Amino acid sequence: MIFFKPSDSPPPVMDWPSRFQVLEETAKDPVIKAFYQAGAILGDTPVNQVPFLALDLETTGLNPQTDAIISIGFIPLFFDRILCRGARYRGIRPDHPRPEIQTVIHGITHSCMDACPRFDAVLPLLLQAMAGRVIVAHYSRIERAFLHKAVSDLTGDELEFPVVDTMELESRKHPLFRPNLLQRWMGENNSPSLRLAHARERYNLPFYRPHHALTDALAAAELFLAQIRDQFTPDTPISDLLYQPPAKT
Repeated sequence: MIFFKPSDSPPPVMDWPSRFQVLEETAKDPVIKAFYQAGAILGDTPVNQVPFLALDLETTGLNPQTDAIISIGFIPLFFDRILCRGARYRGIRPDHPRPEIQTVIHGITHSCMDACPRFDAVLPLLLQAMAGRVIVAHYSRIERAFLHKAVSDLTGDELEFPVVDTMELESRKHPLFRPNLLQRWMGENNSPSLRLAHARERYNLPFYRPHHALTDALAAAELFLAQIRDQFTPDTPISDLLYQPPAKT
C-alpha cells in the first residue's frame, strides 16, 4: 500500500499579523484597510481562544476569471459552539451580463438574482464579519480565489485571510491511497471521498441538501467542530490547523 505524503519540507507558516500590517499599508479602499486594521490571530493562539467564521460561496462555475459569485453565506463559531444568531445569507447580482446559472443545482433563478444587491453592497457586511476571525471553509480554494478576484476588480486591493480548510484537515486523516499497477488491475482503490457530505457521514453528522451557501457554511462549521474533537485538543495552536498553500516551484 502506497500513500501520498506531504513534502518533508512543508511551506513556512504564514505570519498573518505581519502580513496584515503590510496589506493594510498598501490598501487603498477604506473598507479593505479597516479589515486589515482589525488584525489577525497569532499562530501560537490556542484553538479554544480563536474566533472563527464558517464561509461558503455559491458561484456560476469554478473559474474566478470567467464565473461569478451569486450567493454568500457565513456563520460565526468558536471551538465548542456555533453562533446561529450571527448567521447571514446574501444573494449577489453579478456586475457583468447575467451568466448561465444552474438553477437545478443552486435553486437561484435569473429573476431572484436580478433582485439581489451587487457585490460592492455586500462586501462591507462580509468583511465586518470576517474581521479578526479565522475563516473555515470546505475546499477553500473557491472562497479564496473568487473573493480575491472580486475584491481586486472592485477596489484594486488584495484580499487575503487565514483559513482552516476542512477538506484539507480531512485529507490529513485519510491520506490519498495510490494503488500500484497490480492493485489498480485488481480494482483496489481505498481512497475515501473528501466531499463535504461524505466527510460529515464519517462523523455521524446529519445530511443537508447541498449548494445553498448558508447551509453549506453551517455544514462546514459542524464538520470542523467534529474534526477538532477527533484530531486536536483545545490547546492546539491555530497554526497547526491553518491551510498552507503548496510552495510554488
